[in-house]
Amino acid sequence: MLNLAMIEKLSARTARRMALAAQGFGKARPTAPGRRHVLSTIETLGLLQIDSVNVVSRSHYLPLFSRLGDYPRGLLEDLAWGKKPALVEYWGHEASLMPRDMHPLFRWRMADAKAGVGVWKGVARFLDSHPDFIAKALAEIRRRGPISAGELEIGAKKGPGGWWGWSEAKRALECLFWIGELTTATRRAGFERVYGTPEQVLPASLIEAPTPHREDAHRALIARAARAMGVATERDLRDYFRMGPAETRARVAELVEEGILVPAQVEGWEHTAYVSAGAARPRKVEARALLSPFDNLIWFRERAERIFDARIRLEIYTPAHLRTHGYYVLPFLQGETLTARVDLKADRKTGRLLVQAAHAEPAANGETAATLAEELRLMAGWLGLSDVTVAEKGDLAGNLASALKV
Repeated sequence: MLNLAMIEKLSARTARRMALAAQGFGKARPTAPGRRHVLSTIETLGLLQIDSVNVVSRSHYLPLFSRLGDYPRGLLEDLAWGKKPALVEYWGHEASLMPRDMHPLFRWRMADAKAGVGVWKGVARFLDSHPDFIAKALAEIRRRGPISAGELEIGAKKGPGGWWGWSEAKRALECLFWIGELTTATRRAGFERVYGTPEQVLPASLIEAPTPHREDAHRALIARAARAMGVATERDLRDYFRMGPAETRARVAELVEEGILVPAQVEGWEHTAYVSAGAARPRKVEARALLSPFDNLIWFRERAERIFDARIRLEIYTPAHLRTHGYYVLPFLQGETLTARVDLKADRKTGRLLVQAAHAEPAANGETAATLAEELRLMAGWLGLSDVTVAEKGDLAGNLASALKV
């Protein structure tokens, strides 16, 4: 039972500012973002969610642009898949890029996956039904070195069918990835994953690092999630690295006892929140950012609605005639709140960033169109596009088109 006298009380505005600051917003963008800035931002966030949708840019590039501005995309690629990578891929939130030192913290998840726990049903079934084939796939990579699924020729059946039409070779390699027997060696053109064993890809110091006890790993991940969010409910903390309810509840209680987390009551929040000890409490946040639908700040829609009082939904899988804001919609963060949403598409053939719809939020003001226009120009340049074009759809479209002409 929490001692109510020890619970910190926070206004909704303070909680929002804390969340923004913890996510790396409010600081001046570097003039020339370099490798150090990119890696530091990823350390702050804990991980970047990977998604294959490339309507604007693959999602793992976008959170860095939101915080750093016009950074060289090749820096992330080098950190993830270069000659001296600092990142590793695994199931963190969803498929994720994360600092390499976090890899041992997920060995419990790899062990669970091997037992068919906490994985997609298709993975569990394939692990159970194809052990010999999976063992042959692993032996082949150990013999040949890192290869892609398409290069694995051991009598595998081709797709389509299940798992997005994956071949049996791809299924086997993804199962081995889940259980930690394989990792990503690199990515090729078209974002094709090349698989290698940890011994072939990761440094010996990482492979030989002691495996944390399950509870210790969970505490470390929850503490990291808390630092990345500033202030968060138990459910928020659980979602960041996709933890289980009971284990999260137990570890949160331990972290409170240790003083790493401080209970808080946030104005308008139904459930108890937890503040990461030492979390910044800025009096004001000046931010300007287009947010990927998979950005760490808003990927948990329940939390995003609580912080910004805005209902955010991914409408990619919604029939076109039923969409409210568009296909691939990026909310616009202006100052401390969301003031607009734009449905964007990078038209690489014509060299244009297409604003297919632009909608104002209730918090929009007289500066929203001009500020958004400036950020869209920056994004277009970062994507290698020469122009921004606005379609006549949405209540902000006219003002935004005018602002882009200035």
